Amino acid sequence: MSPGLVGIAIIDILLFTFLVVTAIAILRLRNLFGVVMLAGVFSLLSAALFVTLDAVDVAFTEAAVGAGISTVLMLGTIALTFREEKKPSHSALLPILVCAVAGAALIYGTRDMPAFGAPDTPVQTHVAPDYIARTPVETGVPNIVTAVLASYRGYDTLGETAVIFTAAIAVLLLLGASGKRRESKDSEGKE
Repeated sequence: MSPGLVGIAIIDILLFTFLVVTAIAILRLRNLFGVVMLAGVFSLLSAALFVTLDAVDVAFTEAAVGAGISTVLMLGTIALTFREEKKPSHSALLPILVCAVAGAALIYGTRDMPAFGAPDTPVQTHVAPDYIARTPVETGVPNIVTAVLASYRGYDTLGETAVIFTAAIAVLLLLGASGKRRESKDSEGKE
């Protein structure tokens, strides 16, 4: 293995280790502000990991949506709700069991997948060569990923953006309505 690949592997292992440590810290915290900040850190670490995997478009999306918009929305939610998580009144056994079963099903589903980066996969032998040959001629965009997202899948990308925007507006409206109810209950209790 070349020294460059060893360095990249070490960076990947370090980033993944930081992701695991951050996830464990998120699970242990009860302060929601700390959880939101660590979730932003988790998104930035994920974006860095995507960059090392040469998925810069996914890294950009993760940084913008995961660390940017999501963090702002969660901070807005905390401003309208409570700062501390309430202690759970039930056992965590059922959620852990559901996660374990879902994880086992996902691992089982990946057993038939080809090796990561294998050159003989259908996407490498059928889809990718077609995009590489047609994209510069049909779109005039030199970056193939940008051409696929903005040109070939433009309506799909617009639809995804509209769904995220609609969900954000719905959450803000719901939180605004619950904040007004809490204010009216507080003012009634003081009288």
